Amino acid sequence: MTYCLGILLQDGLVMASDSRSNAGVDDITKVRKMAIFEQSEERLIVVLSAGNLATTQAVVTTLRENLNCGDEARDLFAVKTMFHAAQVVGDLLRQILARESDFVRPYGDPGGSFLVGGQLAGENHRLFQVYAAGNFVEASPRSQMLQIGEAKYGKPVLDRGLSNEVSLDEAAKLALLSYDATIRSNLSVDGPIDLLRYKKGSLTARNRQKFSRYDPYWIDLREKYGEGLLSLVRGLPVPPTDAEKQGATPIRDAG
Repeated sequence: MTYCLGILLQDGLVMASDSRSNAGVDDITKVRKMAIFEQSEERLIVVLSAGNLATTQAVVTTLRENLNCGDEARDLFAVKTMFHAAQVVGDLLRQILARESDFVRPYGDPGGSFLVGGQLAGENHRLFQVYAAGNFVEASPRSQMLQIGEAKYGKPVLDRGLSNEVSLDEAAKLALLSYDATIRSNLSVDGPIDLLRYKKGSLTARNRQKFSRYDPYWIDLREKYGEGLLSLVRGLPVPPTDAEKQGATPIRDAG
C-alpha cells in the first residue's frame, strides 16, 4: 500500500508521495512513486502512483521510453493539454493490464492508480486522478484534494485545514501533517516523503524536497502540532452530564 496526495490551489499545486512498498511483512522496500516529466519553459507533468508495483513501474517506465516519439497518443512531451496527458496515462494503464492481468491476478490485485498534475505553457495548472480502469476525474476548486492509496488516516486534517485560498506553503504543512497521521496509524505507509510545491506558471519542479522520518523540520512540525493540539484540547469545555444540564452541581475528577 502507499499514500499519494495532490492538492489544487489558486497559486499552484502541492503533490506528495511516500516511499514504502511491501509484499508481506518480511518484504518491505523503499520505492520512489513521484515521476517528473519536465521540459524547460514548455511543460511540467508529475505522475504519482499507487497499487501493484510491477504495474505502476511498467506504466512510468513506458511513459519515459515514449518521450520525444512525437505521437500525441503516447508521448507526454507531445500532448497539447493536461487532459490529454491524463488520457495517455489511463490508456497506457489499460494496455498493460490487458496484457498482464490474467497472469498476475492469481497472486494478487494487478491494478494501479495515478495522480497526474502539472501545467503546459498557455494552459492553467490542472490535477487528475486516474483510476484502475483507466478513466479519470479532474480536481476543481470545489473538490481540490485528490488521494490514492491509504488515504483515510490523513484525510481529516486536510478536510479541516484546506481551502482554495490556502497558500502553497500552508498546504505543504498540511500535507506533511497528513502523512504523519497516516504513518502513525498504518504501517504500510512510510517515508521518505517526496513533496513538490509547484508555483503556477513556473513550469519547473525546482521546489521539490524529500523528508525522511528523522528530518529536523518534519520532527519539529509534528511535535509542535501535537503539543498545540493537546493544549487546545485542555482549554476546551468539559462535556456536561445530563444532571449538569438540569442544573446539578458537577462532580469532577480531582486529577
